[in-house]
Amino acid sequence: MKLGIVKVKLDREVNAYVVADSTTKEAIVIDPGLPVDKLVDQVKGFKVRFIVATHCHPGHVAGKDDLKELTGGLTAIHSADAKQFLRSADKYLFDGDELEFGEFKLSVMHTPGHTPGSVCYVVANHAFVGDTILAGGIGRQTPETDLRRQMMSIGTKLLRLPPTTALYPGHGPATSLERELAQNPIFRGAGARA
Repeated sequence: MKLGIVKVKLDREVNAYVVADSTTKEAIVIDPGLPVDKLVDQVKGFKVRFIVATHCHPGHVAGKDDLKELTGGLTAIHSADAKQFLRSADKYLFDGDELEFGEFKLSVMHTPGHTPGSVCYVVANHAFVGDTILAGGIGRQTPETDLRRQMMSIGTKLLRLPPTTALYPGHGPATSLERELAQNPIFRGAGARA
């Protein structure tokens, strides 16, 4: 059983990810933006089980329906963002849900703040964090952003993960929780982790 992760750079500088079980050839696509053909190229040879979004800003979901049509994968988003942005999906997600693909499970961690339905997805020691946290910062604030809730989500959810957890944000380079604790300005003055 081997987990494979491919980062796909899309329009609007959005990172999409194809997360696959190399043994069973089942995959999940995270943050299906545009252009869809870049994602289709990366999932050739895999059965796409789910097409999920970390939040419902257009750059992170614009390709979900086309990708579903091309691959047959089920779409999934958090229910709070579905209501906020009037978006539909095959499955509405809640904190603690698990999506199975191959021998792996993708766990849903509701991290509201950037949007009401922002989520992070965790599989093994990898967290796909959308715009909740970026390398060296957090996602830009929009009218629906609640910065206080976002910081609470980071403090009460993400900081419970092991420090060695790899973080895959919706924009910019991958990082680790350990690196962000040491270098990200949002943690200045937070002191050592208990």
